[in-house]
Amino acid sequence: MWWRSAAVSGRSPKTTRPVPRVARPRPPAAAAAPRRVAVLSLHTSPLEQPGTGDAGGMNVYVLELAAELARRGTEVEVFTRATSSEQPPVVEHVPGVLVHHVPAGPFEGLAKEDLPGQLCAFAAGLLHTEARREPGYYDLVHSHYWLSGQVGWLAAERWGVPLVHTMHTMAKVKNANLAEGDVPEPPGRVIGEQQVVDAADHLVANTVEERRELVELYGAAPERVSVVPPGVDLATFAPGPEPDPRAAARARLGLPQDAELLLFVGRIQPLKAPDVLVRAAGRLLARQPGRRGRLLVAVLGGLSGSGRNRPSALSDLVRSQDLEGVVRLHPPVSRVELAEWYRAADLVAVPSYSESFGLVALEAQACATPVVAAGVGGLRTAVADGVSGVLVDSHDPAVWALQLEALLDDPVRRRELAAGAVAHASGFGWAATAEATARVYRSVVGARRRT
Repeated sequence: MWWRSAAVSGRSPKTTRPVPRVARPRPPAAAAAPRRVAVLSLHTSPLEQPGTGDAGGMNVYVLELAAELARRGTEVEVFTRATSSEQPPVVEHVPGVLVHHVPAGPFEGLAKEDLPGQLCAFAAGLLHTEARREPGYYDLVHSHYWLSGQVGWLAAERWGVPLVHTMHTMAKVKNANLAEGDVPEPPGRVIGEQQVVDAADHLVANTVEERRELVELYGAAPERVSVVPPGVDLATFAPGPEPDPRAAARARLGLPQDAELLLFVGRIQPLKAPDVLVRAAGRLLARQPGRRGRLLVAVLGGLSGSGRNRPSALSDLVRSQDLEGVVRLHPPVSRVELAEWYRAADLVAVPSYSESFGLVALEAQACATPVVAAGVGGLRTAVADGVSGVLVDSHDPAVWALQLEALLDDPVRRRELAAGAVAHASGFGWAATAEATARVYRSVVGARRRT
């Protein structure tokens, strides 16, 4: 039967009776590639600037993947919640990729935690859009993050098409790796994620470890989970053509040529742990006071998540560590300028407590900058330990200070890691991500048509 009941206590069944479906023509099995995909990114628009609010690696992922799929002949329509009355209802990002801004609740003032109350409104807007199309307009729904998965579950059943879901982050994993003082994800999210895992025809995991977590923590059937690593824009994020790309990037950014530049890129919240880097810089200067004139720590990002509850926490920490002249807090920048920052840095630090993948680490490596990252989650895939960077199995600032000091004092080792970083990042292109995702699409669409 085309519907399934829940097998685990506490999970809502998909349905108790068949949902009426729109009759649709069925092409032959050989034409199983989807013509048009509805992509759901409810809580954050892929058009938003990464590093602000809830915009991060997922935004980059959705937009880059959509563009690559469109180049391969699959039209993509992305649905996201409207957050401003000035946003046009529909934006064409590139030929074949449309972004729909769906009104669902007040445009401003809603945190991500408030969005479960707007799922019905978002679903209504999505279904109204589809109702204006001819029957069978979308061949597949691909939802990103659990909130989108809840709406995708409804839409896929209503339209009689497969649901593919990408988690990006998981409550059970985040709650097992909380930063000190951070707020755990609520039980409602855990339940909602479990429902989406049960409802989806197929799940896309960023790494082998994420696949294992889906199977072990959420009971996902192994055959319904495919590993598709995210990619990196290797045209934008590249070492640079100049004889000395680092010096050229520093000149363009107005940075001192002799600085020892440590760079953090990401949202300012406890999960991303920028405080670990700041405290490590304090420990480093306590050990070597003579470095104060050279050490520069740049933090590029905006407040997000629970970081909004204490908006001055990071700047207060900088003052308490006597690092006002050492640490620079900078707002997020465009992708082109971000690539310049990566090239300008001696090292990029990614001290997160949890990461489904860690696109920042991959972008930095593509620009020939070694990465020092926490040995957690997807960072163990994004960084080749000892080849393109170094993984640190601790969040102790003292441990980080020793690792950063060792690399800053060893330019030969940094050059070796820089070469390894470029080679490692070159294996992650969005074209490969799109092709692997398209294979998942063809598989689930073909299976649905056969049944």
